[in-house]
Amino acid sequence: MKFGGTSVQDAEAMTRVINIVRKQWADNPTSRPPVVVVSAMSKVTDRLVETGRLAAERKGNDATQIIGDLLTRHLGVAASLVQGPALDELQAQLRADFTALQGDVRKWADAGEVTPAAADALQAMGELASSRMVAAAFRQQGVDAAWVDSRQVLVTDAEHSAAVPDIEATTERCQAIVAPKTAAGQVPVMGGFIGATADGVTTTLGRGGSDYSAAIFGACLDVDEIQIWTDVDGMLTADPRVVPSPVLVPELSFDEASELAYFGAKVLHPSTILPAVAKNIPVRILNSRRPEVKGTMITARGRGDGHTLTALACKRGVTVIDITSSRMLMAFGFLRRLFEVFERFKTPVDVVTTSEVSVSVTVDNTRRLDDIISNLRNFAEVSTEADMAIVCIVGENLRSDPALFARAVTSLNGIPLRLVSQAASRRNITFVLKDADVVDAMNKLHDQFFGVKAGA
Repeated sequence: MKFGGTSVQDAEAMTRVINIVRKQWADNPTSRPPVVVVSAMSKVTDRLVETGRLAAERKGNDATQIIGDLLTRHLGVAASLVQGPALDELQAQLRADFTALQGDVRKWADAGEVTPAAADALQAMGELASSRMVAAAFRQQGVDAAWVDSRQVLVTDAEHSAAVPDIEATTERCQAIVAPKTAAGQVPVMGGFIGATADGVTTTLGRGGSDYSAAIFGACLDVDEIQIWTDVDGMLTADPRVVPSPVLVPELSFDEASELAYFGAKVLHPSTILPAVAKNIPVRILNSRRPEVKGTMITARGRGDGHTLTALACKRGVTVIDITSSRMLMAFGFLRRLFEVFERFKTPVDVVTTSEVSVSVTVDNTRRLDDIISNLRNFAEVSTEADMAIVCIVGENLRSDPALFARAVTSLNGIPLRLVSQAASRRNITFVLKDADVVDAMNKLHDQFFGVKAGA
């Protein structure tokens, strides 16, 4: 059971988490105790990222002040959850952790550098603190819970901020560290998002990685179901921040969920589905504020009723890269050479279209964009266009409805389309357009296919 940042944002939210877990366990008394994975408290990771930025700018006082403010917030929440000697122990641990972090931040600020490894160690504090607090709160409420340091369990490579889990090593750690606790009737409580190399250096899976952590732990422990508890009722037909009246999707397939997550559905991290698929473990999306709602169930089969369209997704902040080479496009090995550049700089490509003399791709990670462009210009002409977005229609067997594509394009009449692509998987139709047109495009498509007008 994974609970996101808003689900553990304060003492009231954490108490809801405890009640949800206790009820589920009470409803299934013969089952193993659940494994609980939590994100950092809401907005904490953002503040830690800001701390790193300030330290890199040599603004040590400002950076350490944020750490002090975060400590105060955590101490206050702890005092609302735990009493007596347990509170003294918890607050002492929090003070020790945050004070040590303040010392590290001061050193980084003096040097004017926050290395990738340091940034991961900094950002890990949110999950370490929240998981300690939730474990203590469980014990306060009479639940035998054990805090587990995720860095001792989730083994990754050394790619900081985007670490790749070693599933085999993590499975061994899960079976050695976590499984005995559930066998003894304890509820393990762990932080998501964080892991460590085999040598013990702290790493992170990237923003939103707590979902991924939970799915990995679930797969390694062969659980019956992975639950992602968030602040929405489940997967919706569109992002409610873009389309005011989306509809709950009660069930969808692993493939559909993967497409939606990859193309911007914020409720689920794109990699979450992978471990579940490998073990065929259902994933359920639920709302911690409305636990009575059944949410969305994600399974291998999905709805299985021959439906065509499931939902819309959008990914903003996209850059289009146009690569042109009249001499080499049709030459053997050109595309291989092109994509080797993106692989070299660990930058995934979202959408690809080709013509006789050019290839256009989209990326949303522009951290190494200058290096990519420089390398591409060794064998092609390159131009870019920023402030673009991807709008995606997702569903099983989209090609089975020949009129669907025409309906989509017609509904987008008046909106300039930069690129159009239909996936070989037959599960998505993708439009690339200006970011400024996203809201208009999403609402027009939603009205066309789900019959719910924006604002209705």
